[in-house]
Amino acid sequence: MFKPAITGSGVFTPDQIITNDELVVAFNAYADRFNAENAAAIAAGEVEAKPHSSSEFIVSASGIEQRYVMDKTGVLDPEVMHPWLPERSNEEPGIMTEMAMEACGTALAQAGRRADDVDLVICAASNHERPYPAIAIEIQKYLGAGGFAFDMNVACSSATFGIQAAADMIRSGSVRCAIVVSPEICSGHLEWRDRDCHFIFGDVCTAVVMERAEDARGGHFIVHSTRCATQFSNNIRNNNGYLRRTRKGHMQDRRDMLFVQEGRKVFKEVLPLVSAHIAAHMEDAGIGADQLRRLWLHQANKTMNDFIGRKVMGRVPEPHEQPNILQDYANTSSAGSIIAFSKFSDDLEPGDKGFICSFGAGYSVGSVLVERA
Repeated sequence: MFKPAITGSGVFTPDQIITNDELVVAFNAYADRFNAENAAAIAAGEVEAKPHSSSEFIVSASGIEQRYVMDKTGVLDPEVMHPWLPERSNEEPGIMTEMAMEACGTALAQAGRRADDVDLVICAASNHERPYPAIAIEIQKYLGAGGFAFDMNVACSSATFGIQAAADMIRSGSVRCAIVVSPEICSGHLEWRDRDCHFIFGDVCTAVVMERAEDARGGHFIVHSTRCATQFSNNIRNNNGYLRRTRKGHMQDRRDMLFVQEGRKVFKEVLPLVSAHIAAHMEDAGIGADQLRRLWLHQANKTMNDFIGRKVMGRVPEPHEQPNILQDYANTSSAGSIIAFSKFSDDLEPGDKGFICSFGAGYSVGSVLVERA
């Protein structure tokens, strides 16, 4: 049995930013347009009027201040309210592969590896642009990696579940060097016309290189253990699958075909689930709260993270103990905890331990116990 390690990480950040103020202007213009066009039905009580949004509401509800996206033009057009993502020919790399190249390149450089050292690519993400051929195999091709590749989708826990899969294969000796890459293009699946969720998501891509600890060429994190759990729930759902079609063929007009959630139920059910999951993982690993230097949590909502941090640490964590990137990136699904890990791990000393933890639709929870080597 071999000991797996994370030897490199990378983040691709789109160059387009939408601030809360920009988003609110666009949404409110859309709401005014909708209310004017449906004035009679609204007056008759047949249609519900669209309320305005505000930057204060967004920050209070989520802690989000801005988000990165692949296209802001369509999102900020009150007549469109979704990103313009042109269809690509079969001969062109897909948008997820394009996003993956920079993140993978950064992670490989940090690990001191070349693409042809890689013998496993897992594309672990919640929003895939097609069912097949696998996005991972396309990424493998454009990277120039060897071995094999496959896609994985466990919604917001995809990256941590991917890390567990790669770690298990490294332990067993079936692979030597893996990349877990999460190109999360969440903007295409978000309902930008819904006040309760129009601010939640952003686009990004993360990647981690994993290999045998004995093969590491520089600073790295030993993966001591992983733990995954799932529990079915409809409280976070996206029906925009390739098997679903409307009669007119326009899924954009079907509210139930995009991201929906029962926010209050999610808070009530997910918070104790995640807290208990991490506590059990810590107990099995023989790790006390006083031995944890860092929590890299899923970046979905600041209130949720604050609650989980207090439960795990037994106190209010210091900002450096539980770094947040939510305010800058918004919710980036499975990539969020990996962004936090990539940006806030260099300061840890040998022997320092921390948890990478994700949670979301499914429900799903994934945790990874790592130690700076």
